[in-house]
Parts: sequence; structure tokens; C-alpha cells
Amino acid sequence: MTVTADKNASGDVVPKEELITLTIDDVEVSVPKGTLVIRAAELIGVEVPRFCDHPLLDPVGACRQCLVDIPDAGNGRGMPKPQASCTLEVMPGMVVRTQVTSPVAEKAQHGNMEFLLINHPLDCPICDKGGECPLQNQAMSHGYAESRFTDVKRTFPKPINISAQVLLDRERCVLCARCTRFSEQIAGDPFIALIERGALQQVGIYENEPFESYFSGNTIQICPVGALTSAAYRFRSRPFDLVSTPSVAEHDACGSAIRVDHRRGTVMRRMAGNDPEVNEEWITDKDRFAFRYGRGDDRLTYPLVRDGDVLRPASWPEALQVAADGLRKAGDSVGVLTGGRLTVQDAYGYSKFARAVLGTNNIDFRSRPHTAEEAEFLAHKVAGSAAKPGAAPVTYADLETASGVLLVSFEAEEEAGTVFLRLRKAHRNRGLKSWTLAPYLSNGARKHGATLIKTVPGAEAATLNRLPAGVELDADSVILVGERAALSSGTLTAVLELSRSTGARIAWIPRRAGDRGAVEAGCLPNLLPGGRPVSDAAARVDLAGAWGIDEVPALAGRDTDEMLMSAADSELGALVVAGVDPGDLLDPRSALEGLEQAGFVVSIEQRASLVTERADVVLPVALIEERAGSFLTWEGRERPFGVVIKRDNTMTDLRVLAALADLLGKDLGVRSAAEVDAELAELGPWDGHVAAAPAIEPSRASVPGTTTVVLATWRLAIDASRACDNEPALLATARKPVARLSTATAEAAGIADQVRIETDHGSLELPVELVGEMADGVVWVPTLAPGLGVAEHLAAAAGDVVRIAPVGSGSTGSDSVGSAEAAAEAEQGV
Repeated sequence: MTVTADKNASGDVVPKEELITLTIDDVEVSVPKGTLVIRAAELIGVEVPRFCDHPLLDPVGACRQCLVDIPDAGNGRGMPKPQASCTLEVMPGMVVRTQVTSPVAEKAQHGNMEFLLINHPLDCPICDKGGECPLQNQAMSHGYAESRFTDVKRTFPKPINISAQVLLDRERCVLCARCTRFSEQIAGDPFIALIERGALQQVGIYENEPFESYFSGNTIQICPVGALTSAAYRFRSRPFDLVSTPSVAEHDACGSAIRVDHRRGTVMRRMAGNDPEVNEEWITDKDRFAFRYGRGDDRLTYPLVRDGDVLRPASWPEALQVAADGLRKAGDSVGVLTGGRLTVQDAYGYSKFARAVLGTNNIDFRSRPHTAEEAEFLAHKVAGSAAKPGAAPVTYADLETASGVLLVSFEAEEEAGTVFLRLRKAHRNRGLKSWTLAPYLSNGARKHGATLIKTVPGAEAATLNRLPAGVELDADSVILVGERAALSSGTLTAVLELSRSTGARIAWIPRRAGDRGAVEAGCLPNLLPGGRPVSDAAARVDLAGAWGIDEVPALAGRDTDEMLMSAADSELGALVVAGVDPGDLLDPRSALEGLEQAGFVVSIEQRASLVTERADVVLPVALIEERAGSFLTWEGRERPFGVVIKRDNTMTDLRVLAALADLLGKDLGVRSAAEVDAELAELGPWDGHVAAAPAIEPSRASVPGTTTVVLATWRLAIDASRACDNEPALLATARKPVARLSTATAEAAGIADQVRIETDHGSLELPVELVGEMADGVVWVPTLAPGLGVAEHLAAAAGDVVRIAPVGSGSTGSDSVGSAEAAAEAEQGV
């Protein structure tokens, strides 16, 4: 036994790590105390066969395949019969003999394998797992060549739908309990369990609850046999026919590592990659299954040019020339809307195209409700922190070691699944304290142990300024801020002040993969690449010199809403739009009106949309698997990826912009991701002054009346977004949309089962779910669900006042308390 020591902050010598020395297959090895024998064997290159063991799951010893021999070495450490090495911790002086040196261990493993195969069907040629199956491989390496079993094997009806996406073949199951342990321990969704006993034991589902989990696909991947399969992939391909390419998930800001398996130019499936620093070995179902959105009839494969009232096909030279002519005519009266799907390299291309080619700062990536306060916050916190030596970015590891985590306008399970898993892991392993500012405690927040700080939407700033007793933040704490914080005036300013007073670090977690990179690339009207403020003359001179242009525009540009309003008022001559869904904006109808009234619209897009329908030129670009680049995660971690499927007829956004610049008589200077990376590295972050974010007085929370309430809403992980198109099995697992009310609010408005929610813009109807701990005077609805869009139907966002009434009671528009005047009074806190 060896003991190492270190000193603590007070200078006292404390034990750092206790090492246990043992012998495995005549090799002496020292490992930390508490190490499992199966892990110690791996350190000397011995692979003990196993099925139930997984390094990220608690040991259970269910399959008994990893049996080893522990002979008596004269020290009392011997054991009379073979032991499961996946549950046995090392002991000083222990002697372990695996199948490599022990006939006893080898015979035990062979016998157990024979037992597992008694009822297992020998259908490897048609099994989805065939060719990558641990049972298949280990039956060959650690089993008998011939079976002695001659009776009829047990069979079950199959498959059973655990969910719309996950199918169970019970006769293949070896009862390793990997799936049930993952669901309960990692995801916190214990909707499946081992039921019955003996020969009848099997994986079962709760009778009254479906397997409702955003992480269910992980059970398919970690299943060591073909018992769990995907409805979307089942019988589609053989593993040995696939080409695998590492990549990065594009659906949120987490940057999860994935493996893309493709065949003959078509992606067949996506698997979780192994990245201990980011997503470990887990990904969300959206990252796993939502990759067919570009396979529909709406995929753009050739340019389109408007000819009267219709869009006609055109060649690339013609379409680019028409686009360049329209932009040249508009001069610097152009707006650039980039959206959130772009890689860092493409976002940088748009930022440089706007400033160096079009001569404007009218550029914004925020195709969602936003504020000027948010733009200043992002300039100060996200980009400006790079210039501050002490501002270390928050990482996933920090979430596991933080003394406390405060969530502000952020639902981790819905908006950043990998962050949720880390919070849950920290809570489960060491009891992490976390708090969430929300109108009610969501199921996701409950699963990572969060304490509710009941907050009416719009009152977040006031709550942050007067946190309740028991919320203890210090320099080891983290404040996680979601993009919805921008909707509550003063909230982001209050977050900065709370960070300054407590020492807690801030992490801004947007919903989309390209948002953080867009900030760094300068896709904001007040921010240049690398965190350079538009208002700083030195920053503009520095950037102009690096780009080789005369000057960078000095006047701060318009944001997304201002550009669309200006276009509707004919104040902008042209718009360049990339990856923007008007349905994500506060008022989609007004946005579409702005596009219709704009003098000239260039749409650079992957699929036909409401934007392309109103465009004068449509330029198609590559899907994520057809391009190389990188995303910048919420941590600020760069996540590069390469081309998965090479197609000669596709263009990236960057190449399109470079071609347009050439036709406009300017040189963009970058045409590939590698050239952008080199230019960004040469630019570096801004090391000059970054102005502090301005203090903004928080608005008072809205005071509801009997039929006026404050709207609470956020996006769900699986909803009616276009990213889920062509994925019927995935969409079938989406949570059913409901409206959540407190009991008191529902009773005051006379609402029982159904509620109608109204604004002057429109209305929607939903079934009601009563939530006991919910804030009174608030109604929560999902932002986007099939046939239900808050923006489309209500033109409202979180914190706005809406009217509610029982379904069938007639319009509340004529009610005195539901009138426009009453709503205005409620907004003013009267």
C-alpha cells in the first residue's frame, strides 16, 4: 500500500490518494482505493468479458459474465468460488486470475455464456446489432463452439413499443439492466424496470406512464445485444456496410460529440461519441434522431430567381449576378439576418461581408425576441470577457464541482440536454445545490434537485436583487443565464451585479448551436469580430487594418426587429437572410410583411421556407453533413467537424458570400473554413477597453386581474421546429401541449379542463394542467408545438399580459378587465 500526500490551503498535510497494490495475472499493479477489479485488469491490458458493466453506471453484477478467480494467497484474501469483477473492489495483496491464467475463471465464463445463450435467438444475420454486438463477439471469444441445448427456445411476441422511437425484443434481452439503470440514474426517467422473476424476468414499462424521456436513444446504444432497437433505423442497414465519421451535434449549444454513420451518400444513423469533457457518452434524442430534415421535397438543390410572381430555376452565375446587382443598387442600405444555424466560419463570413463589402453594421443573428440590453450584455460578458485575465470561462467540469448553481430564465432539460445531465450527475453524486427562477418547478428542474424561487415572468430582476434566504452564492458558484432573460428588462443587468457582489461566474447558454459563435464573429449591430465594440474607434481601426479596407462603419446598426420594420417602411433597400424562421420572432406576421415590402431579398438557405417564398434570389447551401467548420459551445469551447458526405454540387454560405463579394468588386478574403480559422487566429480577441453594460431599471412585474395573467413560455426539447421534420417517430415522443395554471388562478377565472388564451392578435386553446406550487396570475404554455405557436397565434412572449377564459365562454375582448385598457394597466403594475 502506498500513500501520497499533499498540502491544503492552510499548509496542513492531508492524504491525497490511497493506492492499493494487488496482482492480476502475475502482474503487480497499484490502483486508487475503491477501484473495481474489472477496471484494474483493464489497466494492464486484460479485457474481462462483460455485459452489464458500464463505467458511467453503478455496478450491479447482473449478467455474471465477468467472473474471475480469487485464489488464497496466504493473506486471507482468497474466495472459494469465482467472483463478479464488476462489483468487487480491490484489496491490498489480493491475487486475481482472469480467464487468461485461470482455468477456473475460463470455465465459469464459458458456462455463463452457455446459460445466456439458452433462450437467446440465433438471428444474428437479421439482427440490427449483428456485426457490432458484444454478445456475438464474446460468444465467439469466451463461449463454447457448439451448443448443448436441444430444446425449444422461449419466445415472446415482438417488438414491444417502449415508446414510439424505442422497440423491445424481449427474447434477445440478457437482463443486464443497462437500460433501466441509465433511465433511473443518468436521465432520471424511471419509466422502465425489470419485472417478473426467474425465467419470466423481462424489461417492462409502467402501465400508466409511457417511456417519456429526451434521452431514450442512449438505451439503444448501450444495449449489449439487439434487444432495444430504433424505429427509425430498424432493418435499414448492416453495421459493416456503414462508414463512420466523427462530428458534432448541431441542435443546441452543448457541442455534443456524435458519430455519423452513412452509406452510399445517405446518413443512416447517428450515435453518441465518447467525449468525457463534454457529453461523456450521452446525447439527446434530438441530436441522435433529428437528421433527416434535409431529405424532404423542400430541399433546395439549385438557385432560384424571381420572374414576376414566380421563382424560376437559374444557373449559379445568373443567380449570383442578379443578387449582386440587387445589393449594389441598395448600396449600404442593406440588412443582414444570419439566424442561429451557422458555423463560426460562416458567421464570420457574414460579419465581414456586411462590414467590408456592404459597408453596414446592420447585422443580427437573433431571430427571436431580443432587446438592446441583451446586445450590450453579450458584448460585455461573452465577447468582452476574453480580454479579462481573470475571467475563466465556465465549463462542464465546473458544473460538477460548483458550490451552487443558479438558473435564470433557463430550463436545462428542455434547452441544453447535456448541461442538464451534468447538473443531475452533480446532484446525484454529491448533492449539488441549485436554484431556479421560474413560475413553477418543472420536472426537469426537479430531477436535478433544483429549489424553486417562485418568480412571475418579468420580475426576474427584482427577484435577483432580493434573493431569498438560503440562496448562497460565492466565487465557486455559477449563474446559468438562458436567452429568455433578455425578455425581462433589467434581468441581465441584475445578473451582472449579482456576479460582481458574490463572485459567482456567469455562463450564457443560448438555445442554438451557432449563437455563441455568432457573437464572437461579430453578428451583432454593436459588436465586431473578437469582441471589438463598434463604438470604439481604436477597435474599428484595428479591424480595418487587419481586413485591408479603408474603414469599418462607425454607426451602430439595426437589430433584427428594426431591420424588418425598416424594410416594411421601405427604409432598407435590401435584406440578406440566412437560416431565419419568421415563426421564431415575436410577431411572425409583421416579419413576413417586412420581407414582402423589402426592396430586394436574397435568401441563402438549405430548404424552402416562408422566407424563400418572398425572396428575389434564392441561393441553396450545404447541409451540416456536407460542410466542414466548427461550433462554439456555451463554454466557449471550439468544436470542429469535417465533411461527412462530399457532394460536388453544394456550396457553403462562405463560398456564396465570397462569390457575391467578387461580383460586387470586393475581395472577401476567405473562401474556406481553414482560411477563416487562420484569419480569426491572426485577429485574436480584442484586448482594449470594453464598456460596462449599462444599468437598466427593472420593470415591475405585471399585476394580473381575474382574466388577465402573465404569460410564461419556453421551447421544449422536441417540438414542431423544422429540425424535427421527416422524423415521425421522434415527433411522436414530444410532450403533449398543455396550459399550466395554479389552482387559485384557474378557480378565479372559472377554468376547469380547457382554457382559451387571447391577445388582440389572436387566441389559442389548450387543455389545463393544475400545478400546486405555481405562481398565481401566470399561465404557462409551450412556445411551439404541432399546430400551436405562441408567436403565430398570440404575438406575445414571456412576461406579456394575456387574457384567459374557459373554452366556450365567448371572447374576453369586451370584458372590462380583459380590455386593452386593463391590459395596459396590468403592464404598468397598476
